Amino acid sequence: MAQPSFSPVPAAGEVRLTAETSIPEIGRPQKAGMQRHASLGSDKGQGTHAPGEGYALTIAKNECAKLHFENHDDAHDVECGIGLIAAKRASLIGRGPTLGDVHVALDLFELRSTSVIARSQVEAFAGLGHSYVKQRAFVDSVTQSQLVTP
Repeated sequence: MAQPSFSPVPAAGEVRLTAETSIPEIGRPQKAGMQRHASLGSDKGQGTHAPGEGYALTIAKNECAKLHFENHDDAHDVECGIGLIAAKRASLIGRGPTLGDVHVALDLFELRSTSVIARSQVEAFAGLGHSYVKQRAFVDSVTQSQLVTP
């Protein structure tokens, strides 16, 4: 039952006007990296989006630290390349990168099976750590069928 109009109402009890609230996070369009099925990178140079791509670089750095390089200067370029390939594989599947993605990338270039990695094995990675153009070309050179096995 409503309060009678002749009864006094304290200031705290008065009905206030409503204010429009902001759009909730769930109603906003998702960022490209957070969408379940982002573009599959059909256009060269476009890339594929995955949540947590930087984590692939962290995992790759930890895994490449276990490898023994003939020339220690190659390690940074290999870490970068393996992380990029792992991030691409994760994005093609539609999830964040995992240790398994890094292992697939290492196996693709046969880097996990050798005890000492010769310079000839890492020529494809040369200069990747310092050139975005080389990184894009390197990632685009690896096809989806090489990364995602049925």
